[in-house]
Amino acid sequence: MARRFRGEYTQKVDGKGRVSIPSRYRRVIEAGDPDCTGGKPPEFIIVYGDERRKFLECYTIESMEALEDEIDALPAGSEERDVLETIYHGHSMEMSLDDTGRIVLSKKLRDKLGIEDEAFFIAKGTTFQVWKPETYDAVKKAKTEAWLEQQPEDFDPRILLSRNRSE
Repeated sequence: MARRFRGEYTQKVDGKGRVSIPSRYRRVIEAGDPDCTGGKPPEFIIVYGDERRKFLECYTIESMEALEDEIDALPAGSEERDVLETIYHGHSMEMSLDDTGRIVLSKKLRDKLGIEDEAFFIAKGTTFQVWKPETYDAVKKAKTEAWLEQQPEDFDPRILLSRNRSE
């Protein structure tokens, strides 16, 4: 089984847009890049999406290839395939980690998210997301907390997993 991203981190962003990828994430990026050999820097994919998307979604090379295989399986010319190709091919970019584990978030990406001096990284298993910390708190964290508040006091989230198992 492929390694997975875990944890959340707030990282400093300098004036040139340089930010360190959390070290635990770097190991997963390296493991998910089959070409990361012989001193070649590990690469991954950032999907920035359209204007509605308030975060960057980051994939290892292997996880993006698996997603691309699913997109390729859709009927050629279908609206679904066209939309997914636009999002995951057109609104994405390849990134390389430098030898200190940093990347440069372009001005375009920083402006899109409103990132100035900090970026919030949150693991999503096979991917991780990058947010402006305040946006994450206002959008995603608030939504998760509101949903959890609707659950019984003794709610165990693992019950959601059993709903997906065949009986």
